[in-house]
Amino acid sequence: MIELHSPREIEQMRPAGRFVAEVLTALRDKAAVGVNLLELDALAHQMIRERGAESCYIDYHPSFGASPFGKVLCTSVNDAVLHGLPHDYVLRDGDLLSVDFACAVDGWVADSALSVVVGTADPKDLALIATTEQALAAGIEQAVVGNKLGDISHAIGETARAAGLSVNLQFGGHGVGRTMHQDPHVTNDGRPDRGLRLRPGLVIAIEPWFLHTTDEIYTDADGWTIRSADGSRGAHSEHTIAVTEGGPLVLTARG
Repeated sequence: MIELHSPREIEQMRPAGRFVAEVLTALRDKAAVGVNLLELDALAHQMIRERGAESCYIDYHPSFGASPFGKVLCTSVNDAVLHGLPHDYVLRDGDLLSVDFACAVDGWVADSALSVVVGTADPKDLALIATTEQALAAGIEQAVVGNKLGDISHAIGETARAAGLSVNLQFGGHGVGRTMHQDPHVTNDGRPDRGLRLRPGLVIAIEPWFLHTTDEIYTDADGWTIRSADGSRGAHSEHTIAVTEGGPLVLTARG
């Protein structure tokens, strides 16, 4: 079922969005050569406890997951692009790290992701990250009353194609509210003027993710981490946004 939220409910979602943005900013600042992925997860866990928030990941066990996730953060490195399960890995110079974080504050969920290069950056990795950010901005721009869901998806896909990238449609954005994953599914490519008509109160996560040279993926032996089929690197950007009469409201905007 697709939920529409009142202006009052959207205001109640703002603290969750601000907190998710704060955590991702702290994680981005901490990520450096020599830092263990488990340290990043521990920092996010500490901030959740201090805020009195609730993790959306730690007990998460959808049909595609091998077991409950068990951590509060997704950390995907290099050829991993989604659902990276934090493990005992120390970041190295040049690693491309994608961090995805969702939690609930006062019963409302926000979900966001960013990608960074640790240490010395390969320009191709920076360009890939920039393309995900540009695709996210293009998708958000289309999230206006009267447009259709396909307009968001098409804007994302067109950005990818302009950069010479292909698009995987298996995982994408989704509705957000009292739970992390709700209808509708927001694909990262589609046809304009197709699908659900956007109405005030729709809250969705828009999350383009791309790989350098493929759109084929597989699940790692840990049962969670999604990797590229050819070993090429991936990047991921995401915001939770609300469709309002005044235009798209980015609830997880970072300062």
